[in-house]
Formats: sequence, C-alpha cells, structure tokens
Amino acid sequence: MKRLQNKIALITGAAQGIGLATAKLFAKNGAKVLLTDINEKEVLDQSEKIKLDYPDQIHAIKHDVTSADDWKKALDYIDSELGGINILVNNAGIMAVGTIEDETFEQWKHVHNIDLDSVFLGCKYTIPIMKKQKKGSIINVSSISGIIAGHNLAAYNSAKAGVRHLSKSVAVHCAREKNDIRCNSIHPVFIDTSLLEGLYKKYGKEKAIEKLAKQIPMGKIGEPNDVAFAILYLASDESKFVTGTEIRIDGGISAL
Repeated sequence: MKRLQNKIALITGAAQGIGLATAKLFAKNGAKVLLTDINEKEVLDQSEKIKLDYPDQIHAIKHDVTSADDWKKALDYIDSELGGINILVNNAGIMAVGTIEDETFEQWKHVHNIDLDSVFLGCKYTIPIMKKQKKGSIINVSSISGIIAGHNLAAYNSAKAGVRHLSKSVAVHCAREKNDIRCNSIHPVFIDTSLLEGLYKKYGKEKAIEKLAKQIPMGKIGEPNDVAFAILYLASDESKFVTGTEIRIDGGISAL
C-alpha cells in the first residue's frame, strides 16, 4: 500500500517550491491533494500538470492564507469535495531582509501575517474537521531561522520561531484532548526556491549558491524534495507517535 493511501491533504503555498514538490510527492504516494495559493493562475496551471499523472487526486483553489474567511472556504471545499482532511501542510511564507532599524512596522506585520498568523488560522480551523475523523497530522513549515537567527531577518526569524512554538502548543493541546491529531514543524536551511530570488538577482544564481553553500557543513544548499520527503514522513502513519517535535533539514548547520 502507498504511504498516504486514502488520505486527504491541503497544502498552502503549493504553486511552487516546497509546496509544489510536496503536492507531487503526496499524489505519488496515494493522497488526494488540494493545492492552494494566492497566485491563482500558477496554482491552477501546476495542478493541471500533476493531473496528467494523477487525474483523480488533484484539486486547486486560490487561497489567501491571511484571511479567516478564505480558510473557511478552503476547508469547506476540501470537506465537501474531497471528503474531509487528514493532513494540513502550512507551507506558505515570505521573507523580508533588513536591519531592525531599517525595517518598517508595516513590513514586520506583513511578514508575521503571512508566516505566523496564517499558521494559527490554519490550525484553528482545521482541527475541528480533523476531530470528526478522530485523526490528523499538521505539518508547519518553519525555518532554521526559527532556531538560529539569521542576519538582518528580524521579522522572519521571529515569525518562524513563533511557528515552532505554536506547533508545540497545538501538539500538546491535541495530545491532552486525546483526539489523535499530531502537529510538528519542519526547519529547512537554504533551499533552492523563490525565497532565494533576491540573492540570485543580487549576485547571480551560481555565485549566490556558492556563498550560501560555504555556510553549510555539507557544502551545498537543499532542494525542495529534501524537505518534501520529511513532510511525507510526518504526514504518514509511520510517524504516528511523533508530535510536538521538529525536523531540521539543514545540512548540519545547527550542529555547529
């Protein structure tokens, strides 16, 4: 049997990068998947490509993860059209670079709204549906910056640290409620996704990757699938006794 056979998943920020890689991997492993993203055209285009291989497993909708109403609509859709939800992957996120003195309060709030508030909304509104099914797995994509603060990333560091502890809070709540809903966080280091586009434009992609790789003990940056496979593990029943913890996908940087 496939690792996610008969499971239903919602993945935010699924139009590209880690979210898209995870959607493909989930479908390959038997799950029905709802891809959501603020970029409606891109998420619909990507979902059509995945449907070529998995025609009966893929759905996609536009979804503003900062909107409580949009969360309710997305969850109503997955509940009515796909039959419920077993897996939530809170993946949508952005990054803003700047010193604490230069960063505006508007930038600070914008990063926290997308990177942290959206995770709160996703957990809050998904748990009641999962409770009806008496089982579920929530995977929140944080960052190594939520554990080791990156330079000039005050808003991003703090938001991702918030995701880490929110995940633990959700995990303990669900464990004490005995509802068999697990919650864990994922902490990638530099992954070749659009979050690095700013550096690619500044230095050129090859030179930027070289600069980043020098900071990693393994001497390279990660790929979206490196993260997607960890998410797959946490989504599957193989991790049925894993909750309130974090997986670091960082090439050894946090071991220094």
